[in-house]
This record gives sequence, structure tokens and C-alpha cells, in this order.
Amino acid sequence: MTKYYSVAIDGPSGAGKSTLAKMCAEKLGFLYVDTGAIYRSVGLAVKNAGLASSDDAAVAKLLKSIKISMNYDTDGLQRMFLNGLDVTDEIRRPEISIYASDVSAIPEVRSFLLEMQRNLALENNIIMDGRDIGTVVLPYADVKIFLTADATERARRRYDELLLRGISANYDEVLKDIEYRDRNDSGRAVAPLRPAEGAIILDTTGNSLFESFDIICKIIRENIPI
Repeated sequence: MTKYYSVAIDGPSGAGKSTLAKMCAEKLGFLYVDTGAIYRSVGLAVKNAGLASSDDAAVAKLLKSIKISMNYDTDGLQRMFLNGLDVTDEIRRPEISIYASDVSAIPEVRSFLLEMQRNLALENNIIMDGRDIGTVVLPYADVKIFLTADATERARRRYDELLLRGISANYDEVLKDIEYRDRNDSGRAVAPLRPAEGAIILDTTGNSLFESFDIICKIIRENIPI
């Protein structure tokens, strides 16, 4: 039976999880899964349906009509599809961050997506990032990393990323969204954001992207025989 290895990278919004996880996956030949994009897709569906993201019952009912899938383009970019439509860029808009954070606190949403995420890890060497990968989704991960940075630096990184994607953004609004998500993700009753048992905590404040990349790849190589 083939042994597949899994790496869980958790941390707050804007910590650079997606960018660094994708870079390391490409370097090491692992499949990269951005679970934040999956929750953002649910958040977008809730927004498009005109529902309040805090209305647990209405959101849970909406799940029956949601189909989320993903594939990878020629550059290895994970592309998200909501009911057959490519929403990869749309889910990155700042207002969707709030919806994603709110719906991620709903138990029915987490259960809806859990099997999808775990199945990917059963069939691939995988690097998966999110808020509760090491604590809930992949508690058996071979490597667990909790990635963080100062809120103002995370906001600057997210702001720069949005501009690079051609998405209009305001730094103060991005910082406000980051701080909201920090409070919401850490304080929720279901799978709150926290380091997993045995996780390596890495604060990247002041690091360049490639400095953090080198550190994470080194951690993975030291713990997985690749």
C-alpha cells in the first residue's frame, strides 16, 4: 500500500499560508490544497443567495444546492468552481472574507467540507493550509506548522496581493477585515483557530517571502523522507 505524506499549515488570515504552501508543494512535488478558498466559495454562494452569513439554519439549507469542485491549471494554480462556474478571482474580494469567516463557524458547513478535504489527503502527498487542518481535518498530519505574523504586516501583504491580482482594495479596510477574522476565527465555538498539538510555530514578521519559504521547506524535509 502506497504511503502518502501530509503537511498541515494553519494560521490567521494573511499570514501567507496559501502562497508559501503552494510554493513548497511545487518545490517538493506535493499536491497543494487551499481550504480557505473552499470556505470562500461557500461564503460567495451565501452572498449570492442574499442570505445573512450568520443565519446558520438558512446557510445549512443552502448547502443542498451547492456543488464545489477544484482543478489545477497549467501553472499549478488551484481553480475553484461553484456550481460549475469558475470563481477563483471572485472569492478573493475583501467582502467575501467576512462571509467565509462567518460560515466557517457553522458546524454543518464544516461537516459538509470535511470529507472532501480528507479524501484528497488519502490519495496524494499533500500540503493543505487553513485554520483547523492540524487540529481537525488532518490531526494525523506528518508535519504541522502554525504560521503567523503581526496583523499590520499581514494586512499589507494581503493588500499587495489584491492589487497584484488587479482587484481594487483599501489598506484600512483590509486591516479591518484581518482583525475581524482574527477575533472571529479564534473565538468561535467550533474548531477555533489555535496551534495543533505538536505544531511548529513560525512567526514570519520581518521575513521576506523566500526566507519563510526556505524555513518551511527545511522543516518539511527534516520530518518527511523525501
